[in-house]
Amino acid sequence: MAHRIKDIAAALGAEALGAADISITGVAEPAKAGPGDLALAMSERYAAGLAEGAARAAVIGPGMDWQALGLEAAIVAPRPRYAMAHLTSALDPGPQIAPGIHSTAVVDPSASIDLGAAIGPFVVIGAGVVIGRNARIASHVSIAEGTVIGDDVLLHAGVRIAARVHIGHRVIVQPGAVLGGDGFSFVTPEKSRVEATRESLGKASAEEIEAQSWTRIHSLGGLWIGDDVEIGANAAIDRGTVADTVIGDGTKVDNLVHIGHNCRIGRDCLLCGQVGFAGSATLGDRVVLGGQCGVSDNIEIGSDVVAAGATKIYSNVPAGRMLMGSPAVKMDTHVEMYKALRRLPRLAKTVAELQKAVFKSGGTP
Repeated sequence: MAHRIKDIAAALGAEALGAADISITGVAEPAKAGPGDLALAMSERYAAGLAEGAARAAVIGPGMDWQALGLEAAIVAPRPRYAMAHLTSALDPGPQIAPGIHSTAVVDPSASIDLGAAIGPFVVIGAGVVIGRNARIASHVSIAEGTVIGDDVLLHAGVRIAARVHIGHRVIVQPGAVLGGDGFSFVTPEKSRVEATRESLGKASAEEIEAQSWTRIHSLGGLWIGDDVEIGANAAIDRGTVADTVIGDGTKVDNLVHIGHNCRIGRDCLLCGQVGFAGSATLGDRVVLGGQCGVSDNIEIGSDVVAAGATKIYSNVPAGRMLMGSPAVKMDTHVEMYKALRRLPRLAKTVAELQKAVFKSGGTP
């Protein structure tokens, strides 16, 4: 589908320069752009590639000279990456799912599906499920009993939704995600080795603990996912033991993230790839956790906390703190600690030379 430069600029709230009636059919990197592409040349570094491609029009940043770049038209975006979000949304066709219910889908008679929903091939929908207006369910999705799915939801192929899950409006779930599985919760008849280790900080001997087996605590709660949430491929979010696990409105969950039972995640959080939450952790609003961060069980992290990748959080964190390291400390503290660590070889060499000098002079070190 063709889009005129001036129409794209109007939709983005940006300024169109030059031949604004030029039509484009796609977007591309500057060096690979053809005549029908809108090049994404949003900084001087990217704009250098325009000479290698054949783009007639591009999205550029403020202060860039579009004519000097050899363009016939340009869209000037004050915040180019934000403009890119709207541009890619407008040009993304999304999965092609025919309206209505595919003939191979298996739908329980008690399920309620809005007439505007699209249900793809080999979808399985359980008893009492409610699916809202304009929801799109791709192939091989399974939705267990009692689940409620809001309006304009998109479930990509192979998503698995267990019982008693509530999904808000405009939620996107990427392929292979599992929502509402049983929590990983087990107990022993007597005090376990784990409990004894925690109490004694590892000083308890193995002989003090009787041989025991683990007994499952079943998950009777549900999973509540707010509006405008996105969940990445192969993420796993467990339902609660008694109360629900909760994911707040606007939160974005990356691929391979695990959120344990009873966790409560706030609004507009960003949880990057391979982040892991143990059970019953509580997260405030607008928290950002870099890839491979780990969060211990039963702790609280305040709003607006930012943690660098691979940070391990074992205790409560006040609002607004920047974290790094394992165990987590303030980011500036961790930088100083790392600087000190790098100085150790030089310090050891200096001390050795001083000792040698003292011995040589006949003194006592």
